[in-house]
Amino acid sequence: MAHPEPSARSAEQVAEERAMAEVSDVLLNLEHTLVRARKARTRLASGVEGHNVRLALDDAVKALEVARKRLQQDVYFAGDELRLI
Repeated sequence: MAHPEPSARSAEQVAEERAMAEVSDVLLNLEHTLVRARKARTRLASGVEGHNVRLALDDAVKALEVARKRLQQDVYFAGDELRLI
């Protein structure tokens, strides 16, 4: 029994898949960066000399979390809606 040939994907579909793979890579890098920033924050000494670094890492973690959430929502949960900035 012969199996039917899968239909060829259009150039637009291939381009969309490549773009989504790039977005997936960006999300993975954001996750990795968040883990590293949190780890660095916990490893810092509690002394005065690390205070500014901890504050900077706190800000970085917050900004990365916002970026990750927005990217996930816009890519995976937005549907066909156009978001106005």
